[in-house]
Amino acid sequence: MEAVGLAHRSGWRTVLSDYFEMTKPKVQSLLLFTTVTTMYIAGDPSLALVAATCVGGALSAGGAGAINHAIDRDLDRVMKRTADRPVASGRVSPAAAITYGTLLGCASFALLSLAVNPLAAVLSMSGLLGYVFVYTLWLKRSTPQNIVIGGAAGAVPPLVAWAATTGGLSGTPIYLFAIVFFWTPPHFWSLSLLMKDEYARAGVPMLPVVRGEAETRRQILLYAILLYAVSQLPFCAGAFGAVYLVCSVILGAVFIGGAVRLLRNPDRRTALRLYLYSLAYLALLFSAMVADVRL
Repeated sequence: MEAVGLAHRSGWRTVLSDYFEMTKPKVQSLLLFTTVTTMYIAGDPSLALVAATCVGGALSAGGAGAINHAIDRDLDRVMKRTADRPVASGRVSPAAAITYGTLLGCASFALLSLAVNPLAAVLSMSGLLGYVFVYTLWLKRSTPQNIVIGGAAGAVPPLVAWAATTGGLSGTPIYLFAIVFFWTPPHFWSLSLLMKDEYARAGVPMLPVVRGEAETRRQILLYAILLYAVSQLPFCAGAFGAVYLVCSVILGAVFIGGAVRLLRNPDRRTALRLYLYSLAYLALLFSAMVADVRL
């Protein structure tokens, strides 16, 4: 009886772990960070409002992730990094994953509508639908520009956060959206260089597979330069001051420097370093925005 009880508890832990994994918590962490920082850039939100917005955003992103697990299960089975995902491995059925993702999306819309405001709910839902229908179902399997256009879905959190705090949108959240939008390609392509063979085996037309590694490195440098230019727009528009300017110049210069090193030294270690730096870059840039408006 004791062995049966242990097996039962172990089984439930596996189920809970699988359903948590389908929400892609690692991906969510940076999205939630940009949400929280943007809210404190926009104003002085209460802790209850921040919590409701973050929970609503997490439910929306989690729903999109679960549906993505179901749709991409055939690709995930081919790639070593994703072969053990809950749906790809057969532990969770595609129908269950889609139902779960849909319920999370609906819960997000209801929570944000009731506890925050309808605009934040609509914007968050647009991110979910964009990720599922535009990126996952359409672009990912059809064009090497998939991450460029599809990256708009991942740039929605600052818009949701601003709408949650102020009840509307203005020029500043559009600049924040643009920063995340132009950050996404060099961030993701640095990672895709490390997984080129797996993407090729799965038949996913990521840029390194279709255009080659050399062209991908050139595109990373191009987008790093574009990101640097876009990151200066909030200062030029008067949204931020000297603290942000200094931080954005330094962070952007380091990003461009890393892209130049990757172009000149095309090895896996350099690509990995740039990928890891890109994560730190976005977190530090949004932190600089908060510091600028609070000092």
